[in-house]
Amino acid sequence: MGNLLAYSGIVTKVRAMEGKLLKPKQFEIIAGLGSVPEIVEYLKKNTAYADVLDTLEEEQIHRGNIEKVLVQSLYHDYTKLYRFSGQKQRRFMKLIMKSYEIDLINYCLRIVINRYKQPFDLAYKQPFFDRYSQISIEKLITSRTTDELVENLKGTEYYEPLNKLKDSQNVTLYDYDLTLNLYYFTSIWKEQKKVLKKGDLELFMRDCGSKIDMLNMQWIYRAKKYYNMKPADIYLLLIPIHYKLSTDSVKEMVEAPGLNEFQAVVDKTTYARHYNFHQNLTIEQMYADCLHYLYTVDRRRSPYSIAAVNTYLFLKEEEINKLTTAMECVRYSLSPGETLAYVGGRTQ
Repeated sequence: MGNLLAYSGIVTKVRAMEGKLLKPKQFEIIAGLGSVPEIVEYLKKNTAYADVLDTLEEEQIHRGNIEKVLVQSLYHDYTKLYRFSGQKQRRFMKLIMKSYEIDLINYCLRIVINRYKQPFDLAYKQPFFDRYSQISIEKLITSRTTDELVENLKGTEYYEPLNKLKDSQNVTLYDYDLTLNLYYFTSIWKEQKKVLKKGDLELFMRDCGSKIDMLNMQWIYRAKKYYNMKPADIYLLLIPIHYKLSTDSVKEMVEAPGLNEFQAVVDKTTYARHYNFHQNLTIEQMYADCLHYLYTVDRRRSPYSIAAVNTYLFLKEEEINKLTTAMECVRYSLSPGETLAYVGGRTQ
């Protein structure tokens, strides 16, 4: 009864918002359109993206601007859910906010490390971050070097882990990426126990733990397939948390002499027993499919829980990624069948 009372308002809001997510048939229509402007026109007339897309003038309709307004749509939805949340849910939503913060820092690092000539393009994110984040975009956009960028994160939780790289030799974007990823997952894993209790904690631990396990499998696979990395170097990539993957299983994967041996170890894991890993999917597609399954099953089994918010925001991000991919496919004149293969037939 406690959870029912605590979550009834926000679950009602989530259900209304979820009803506006795109259906499989709509993605089929989008895949068959002839240009990006046609996709925008369809979204304006038939979907909940009308409000954000109406802010674009005709000459602004290109991928960069469209992606911005799609991200704004995600931020709008986060804001709606935050307003409907009680204190308990708001503490959890601050954990979700961390992933948006990591994306922002990674974007800024790419700008300063690659010395892009174009200025930081973050004005569209600033109102959202000013309200919900510990990070000041106003400070970040003054950064011209990585040292300045890290200093402009002083006062946030990201300063210390990144500042430790300051005196290292030949630090690359990859090193910053790795540091942020490791910090994000280890901090989330610790903080969930402070923020969540009982059933909510079990749900989030399952989703977060499974995500960590599958990311570690994905990174081991990539390290072996694309970079021929040595086991000692692969271990440095991995998040030092084991949920359903035992230490021995991880060791076997890392030290497997080839991809066939790696796959043989994967086949023995709990993930292979619950999901079909032999559908000619890439490791990235398997990761996405497993996460989709986890989030939607959690929501179905525990509708009055943090799963309501967690699953909705996951589905929204998934939808935005699919729309972005579909537009890119249409832009390069792929057939509807090829576009749907890239997008994936599954939505909510």
